[in-house]
Amino acid sequence: MSTITTVQELEAVYGTPGETSLVKEVDRITPQYRAFIEASPFVALATSGPEGLDCSPRGDLPGFVRIEDDRTLAMPDRRGNNRIDSLRNIVRDPRAALLFLIPGSGNTLRVNGQARVSLDPALLASFAVDGKPPRSVIVFEVASVYFQCARAIVRSDLWNPARHVDPKSLPSAGEILATLSQDRVGGPDYDREWPERARASLW
Repeated sequence: MSTITTVQELEAVYGTPGETSLVKEVDRITPQYRAFIEASPFVALATSGPEGLDCSPRGDLPGFVRIEDDRTLAMPDRRGNNRIDSLRNIVRDPRAALLFLIPGSGNTLRVNGQARVSLDPALLASFAVDGKPPRSVIVFEVASVYFQCARAIVRSDLWNPARHVDPKSLPSAGEILATLSQDRVGGPDYDREWPERARASLW
């Protein structure tokens, strides 16, 4: 099998991008791109650190990633598993990227830039839900923004309910944990208790 090792070899296979692929990229949040961010309830956060790469799902009510100005975004870090993989990466390497998904839309939005972790009390309080502020806020300085065309969403038929997978056909979290821990944690009790534990700890 041949392996491509240079950019020149890549370009020989793929050619060069057309004007539409280039003109869509800007260094700020335009009014059109603002609409995508404000409608999105889900974003994938990609970071890099000494141990390698990380891509973390982030979800909340639509518009949870706040547009502070046309070059600055702010995203609350809600309760999770306390692994803080993304945050560990950000404090050591600020390079980060966001991929916004909008249910029902084929187009996605990509944002590249640099991030920092803020504990500013006023900023934390501004993201409070039911009186519970996040423990930190990720502030994102925008370097480039562009939409990704719908081909991936169309090919995957992602938003088609008829194609949704029955969760019962997949291993449960409790089953995975029990197997990997040799039954120290997880199991049926974990699966049974998780929905209520999640409802009580969303914020």
